[in-house]
Amino acid sequence: MLLAGCASGPRSGGSGIGRDGPDANPPSGLGQVHDAEPRVEAIRGSGGTSKPYVVLGRSYVPITDDRPWRETGLASWYGRKFHAQSTASGEPYDMYAMTAAHKTLPLPSYVRVRNPANGREVVVRVNDRGPFHDDRIIDLSYTAAYKLDLLRGVAPVEIERITNADIRAGTWRRGDTAMAQAAQPQAPGALAGASTLSIAAADAVAVPVALTSPVVATPRAEVRELDALPPLPAPSSEAAPAPAASELPLAAPTSGFWVQLGAFSQRDGVERFQQQVARSLPALAGALNVFAEGGTYRLQAGPYASRDRARDMAEQVRNGLQLAPMIVERR
Repeated sequence: MLLAGCASGPRSGGSGIGRDGPDANPPSGLGQVHDAEPRVEAIRGSGGTSKPYVVLGRSYVPITDDRPWRETGLASWYGRKFHAQSTASGEPYDMYAMTAAHKTLPLPSYVRVRNPANGREVVVRVNDRGPFHDDRIIDLSYTAAYKLDLLRGVAPVEIERITNADIRAGTWRRGDTAMAQAAQPQAPGALAGASTLSIAAADAVAVPVALTSPVVATPRAEVRELDALPPLPAPSSEAAPAPAASELPLAAPTSGFWVQLGAFSQRDGVERFQQQVARSLPALAGALNVFAEGGTYRLQAGPYASRDRARDMAEQVRNGLQLAPMIVERR
């Protein structure tokens, strides 16, 4: 069965692509539009929105339960081309409401979206399917993208589902400690110096993790200091001791493909993480480098001559450390 996603057929995401884009005179006060207010809603089964579907040769299996869900990846937005047209849920698309499209989350559902480059967050209601690009995880309404400062194009985000259990307990609100720690705002300006990186987005590994697991694998603009790192496998008895943090030099960027394991706002945080990774995966230790760019410290392994080799290493990292690394290209 082919799911149209919205009235115009399968969408690839907005961001000004083709005839899509903002209105010539968008309404004022969009920055004051309230986030979507999560409430328990029944999943809509009419129209096949809860059934497996195929778009552009790819198969998707929608989620039908209340499981937690978290992803890091790229966000796009869609605007006037689809405004007032029917969404996959049957509701008209309102580019000035706080909504979004996702490939597999239940319709409707609610997610918190965070722009790691500036720490801004919004809560949106997912009522549509898309974006049907392998490298993108969510398509935002125009207003949601505006509030996140993402109207300039596709950019990295973190998304976290607000489950019905969260809504009933009220733990989705900012007063909840676990949620607040999982999406702690960071200082603006993390994009400074990021022009030397281009995400090999189709190779990005985005996997769901438990709500209580801290996210450590991040896109290029991520600025995150982790006080508690996820448990790593016990070090091998034959592994050489990792150097002290003060002994770890900062590397100079080298062209090629790199596997990014995490990004931090403090040097001591990335160095502690580097030591943990080196102890857990000794074979990877010699390839680990820390790059300081725009006030962000990035732990990356490489360089690799091809995307395929970087992808193979990313898979080893994911299996060995239970992380979701990103592949970036330095030129």
